[in-house]
Amino acid sequence: MHRSESASVVIVEDDPSVSRAFVRILRLADISARSYVSGEALLANETLAGVGCLVLDVQLPEMSGFELRTRLATMTELPPVVFITAFDTPEARAQALEAGAVAFLTKPFSGRTLIDTVRQALDPTATEAA
Repeated sequence: MHRSESASVVIVEDDPSVSRAFVRILRLADISARSYVSGEALLANETLAGVGCLVLDVQLPEMSGFELRTRLATMTELPPVVFITAFDTPEARAQALEAGAVAFLTKPFSGRTLIDTVRQALDPTATEAA
């Protein structure tokens, strides 16, 4: 069974309108998704059971997406992580790579890019077989 058959996507994005848009886009593509506005909200409410992919904004209040990923890694086995940011820098890209990100997307990006990136994270063999 591939991860994508029952896995959901968790998005942590502090802009509520962007977060809602991402969830809607993924749901329209038949990908289960839910979102949180901060790392603290995710830590307080999420076990990551059944989560197949995390989409983490780099620039979150209180705790960055990188810090959140590090915290989660001490608590559980992590699913693939996609980092997103409006502030693309070589340092942020290097940090994402160091953290093992499967992708690093710079906002704004298309809904198709989000869907394709998440699908690849959920099932890395999908594009290889296509």
